[in-house]
Amino acid sequence: MRAAEENRLARAVTDLFAPPNLVMAMPPVAGIAAGGWPGVAWGLLAAALCGGVPALVIWAGVRSGRLGDRHITDRAQRPRLLVLITAAVAVALAVLVTLGAPAFIVWSVISMLAGLAVTAPLTLLWKVSFHAAVAAGTVVTLAQAIPPHIAYPIGAPLVALVAWARVELTDHTFAQTAVGALLGAATCWTVFALAP
Repeated sequence: MRAAEENRLARAVTDLFAPPNLVMAMPPVAGIAAGGWPGVAWGLLAAALCGGVPALVIWAGVRSGRLGDRHITDRAQRPRLLVLITAAVAVALAVLVTLGAPAFIVWSVISMLAGLAVTAPLTLLWKVSFHAAVAAGTVVTLAQAIPPHIAYPIGAPLVALVAWARVELTDHTFAQTAVGALLGAATCWTVFALAP
């Protein structure tokens, strides 16, 4: 009975903190912290382009049978999808820069693109956890907009919870979630360290 309950919890965590959900939630939250209500509007646009478009592509792929599930557990299905997601984020970046989005929103999207550039090639060789990478990157990004002493103590346990859920469901090994979290955090931290 306990195993079934843990599995149910792990599934709920996996679904709630899926990469598209985090990518759609983070920009408006960071936007309001960094730029007030105008920042929310820019954040919503970034969320729609960077998270909404890929979520729709994944939903359509699952519905049509081209993708096995919305978490893309079959690594063989990831390459083409990752190219589409990377293209969507690149287009989002171009749109946001062209429209004059605030620097923080632009750098947030750059960090997403950098994260994809690092993790996407790795997944061709090894099934690194995108859930863990995006969760960790989200925490690091939010720590640029809200005080780090608030962001990290709240965010770190959530990243650990996401990693636990992925291992519990046997979708990833501990190493795959740990490397994903380290790559997501390090990539975002590096991008913001380079920001003017």
